[in-house]
Amino acid sequence: MTKKIKRRDLLLGTGAAAVAASTNPVRAQSKTYRWKMVTTWPPNFPGLGTSVVRMVKNIERASGGRIKIKLFSAGELVPAFEVFDFVSSGGAELGHGAAYYWRGKSEAAQIFTTLPFGLNAMELNGWHYFGGAQELYRELYEPFNLLPFPCGNSGCQMGGWFKKPIDTIEDVKGLKMRIPGFGGEVLRRNGGIPVAMPGGEIFTALQTGTIDAAEWIGPYNDLAFGMHKVANHYYYPGWHEGGPSLECIINKEAFESLPDDLQAIVEIAIQSTNDTMLAEFVARNASSLKQIKKMKEIEIKPFPEEVMKAFEKTTNEIIKEIEAKDPLFSKIFKSFSDYKETASEWTKISEYALLKNRYKD
Repeated sequence: MTKKIKRRDLLLGTGAAAVAASTNPVRAQSKTYRWKMVTTWPPNFPGLGTSVVRMVKNIERASGGRIKIKLFSAGELVPAFEVFDFVSSGGAELGHGAAYYWRGKSEAAQIFTTLPFGLNAMELNGWHYFGGAQELYRELYEPFNLLPFPCGNSGCQMGGWFKKPIDTIEDVKGLKMRIPGFGGEVLRRNGGIPVAMPGGEIFTALQTGTIDAAEWIGPYNDLAFGMHKVANHYYYPGWHEGGPSLECIINKEAFESLPDDLQAIVEIAIQSTNDTMLAEFVARNASSLKQIKKMKEIEIKPFPEEVMKAFEKTTNEIIKEIEAKDPLFSKIFKSFSDYKETASEWTKISEYALLKNRYKD
């Protein structure tokens, strides 16, 4: 009798296992999704490009090979600034870049990357994840058949490399500078000439005199690009990008075609990239700055107060102008500015107070 019961239980258990396997999406589904991903970065570019490579590998590994992604750097499949349209149309399922590159689609897009004199990296992540930004982000990209996600942050950037010193706001007039987005418009209104170009073109443009100055990211990437070889005045802070969020955009139809478990894997991999990229930049910028400081021909210095005040004044004027004519920008900026006001109170008595005591000189 005992033996029969055990045999029956075994058979029932085997049947239950078979039913479980048939309803388990990981076991039952053998379909492989072959995706393409395009980016705005040069091949294997430190920090930005390499983080995306790591993300792609993580997705394939976590999915057990059910999602395979072929990665294309800027110019390999489409030019850097065509990533948005290409993913929107379904030419690729994934894209990586920065929302302020698409301000031609909507002025409001740049808010999700950064605004001059805006949020730092930690504050911006707080807004994205817990401050209401994600819902607004999705609303903005909905007409373009895209799902956007924050996907990386460089932390506070440097102000840029200049061939000549900037002592007063007058020195900005006529200055040809590689600087995108909102920061470029601030420069223009103060007499400068903003130039938009992908990162891979900056060194040559500075070297040949096509531009007089360029902001890129910070010591880690600037050193890799050899910026110190073509300009020797290195200014801070990155008033235009105090903690810019990069983005991963996904073709909405492609994402919705995935089963729930694969959707979760993609989202978790993106969030992981958002966290680890910032950690890498904090570490790599510090060690790279140490190298640059040893170069006697390089002057590392802050922008004059006069210049910073002029840039901030212009920033506020531009925001008011856009708000008056763009209801969606106004709606998103209100969320951004309300969050900034709240977050600033905490930042003031936490991070700022701590750093102020660390750097008493």
